[in-house]
Amino acid sequence: MRSDERMNPLVTLAAAAMGIAIGLVVQFALSGRGAAPFVPPLSLAIMLALIAGVLLTLGIRLRRTVLKRAGAVNPFLAVRLLATARAGQLVGGFLGGFGGGLALSLLGRSVPAPVSSWLPMVLVFATGAALVVCAAITEHLCRIPPGEGDTPEASEPEAGPSGQTAYRKP
Repeated sequence: MRSDERMNPLVTLAAAAMGIAIGLVVQFALSGRGAAPFVPPLSLAIMLALIAGVLLTLGIRLRRTVLKRAGAVNPFLAVRLLATARAGQLVGGFLGGFGGGLALSLLGRSVPAPVSSWLPMVLVFATGAALVVCAAITEHLCRIPPGEGDTPEASEPEAGPSGQTAYRKP
């Protein structure tokens, strides 16, 4: 994977912004009906942390295998890991934003919420951010290191019409 093919961080920020908005809308809708605030289960935070750990572990294993050159790397597994890392960034951004939006809605209350209400929200926010970071690191680890004598400038043809046969000068 070339360096210009990384996932745009603005996409992750957009997913986080959508999560914040949805979290706020859910809490305001429940508050408007007089219902208790939505509290995410602790298992969500635990699963986000486990996914982040598995992604990071698989990324480190892939990088070690590539650097050792001891065994052939299955390119299909590497691409799947890359796709999972990119999906992890989106999911982590969205669910982290959702947890942040849920917690953010509790800040405007005149009576502070009990710890049992806001702690799972903050944990979901924190583990969502951790998943984004671990997925970004895994995406970086999936890059192919340059080989001996391989330079991206020398191997790629010149961009633009001057690199095409019909536009070359005689």
